Amino acid sequence: MTHVIAEPCVNVKDKSCVDVCPVSCIYEFANEKMLTIHPTECIDCGACIPVCPVNAIFPADDVPDKWKSFTQENIEILKRNGRTDVG
Repeated sequence: MTHVIAEPCVNVKDKSCVDVCPVSCIYEFANEKMLTIHPTECIDCGACIPVCPVNAIFPADDVPDKWKSFTQENIEILKRNGRTDVG
């Protein structure tokens, strides 16, 4: 499983999660409105969840229904920014 960054991160982009990620799978792109987690690089450690000040990070299976679209949005952000290894 991977983790997903959802709507609360939009226009916030606090990098506390980036600082604690042991595999550096959380990305910030200047042209995007939020941070994103690379789905195949994420090792599902959960270190990012408690440090997120806006509670925007969820295990992929537990993303609230109102933010389910952010699972695909994370992938689209990576693709728009040249990461073709996301499927």
